[in-house]
Amino acid sequence: MPGFFFSHNNMTELNGKEDCKPAEGRIYKKKQKPFGADLKNYLKCMVPHIESGIKTSNSRNVRLSAEEVIQWSQSLEKLLASQSGQGVFREFLKSEFSEENIEFWLACEDYKKTKSDHLHGKAERIYEEFVQSDAIKQINIDYQMREATAKRAQDPTHTSFDEAQKTVYILMERDSYPRFLKSKAYLNLLNQLQTNTSK
Repeated sequence: MPGFFFSHNNMTELNGKEDCKPAEGRIYKKKQKPFGADLKNYLKCMVPHIESGIKTSNSRNVRLSAEEVIQWSQSLEKLLASQSGQGVFREFLKSEFSEENIEFWLACEDYKKTKSDHLHGKAERIYEEFVQSDAIKQINIDYQMREATAKRAQDPTHTSFDEAQKTVYILMERDSYPRFLKSKAYLNLLNQLQTNTSK
């Protein structure tokens, strides 16, 4: 579903250098190179923008600081409240083949802000992409919740996906998030920002 998620996290938009572009036409299989190698390119693209200030959609400059990156370690909520945090965490989840979790969570956040007359279409797309039993990016929820969410999606309200979103959030909080905080991705970024600050 192109363009449905937040495009400002897209690496191709973040980079300004040719060598930061992901290889086009590459097919990724389950056996990828280690996360550190993939992340190196991602951080190479992120860091120049972190230093110069990332332009946000409301056109004010946001500088990613060591303090903000340290705050990510306080809670998953603080990590997800940061656009840059979402981007770095998403790359980490890709390395663990579980990016559907953050994509679903972000889709739900976007869905809650949807005008009532567009709810039905978005609910259908979210259900087909993440919830139904043969979904391409199927989230890890039990049968009862899958069935209950399916029913709510048929007659959608702004809270149709709340239970499933909460379950996925808890799964990320207990499982992926602690590993993220110990990962080279997080520690290298923090170290780089602290080094830049002390210069």
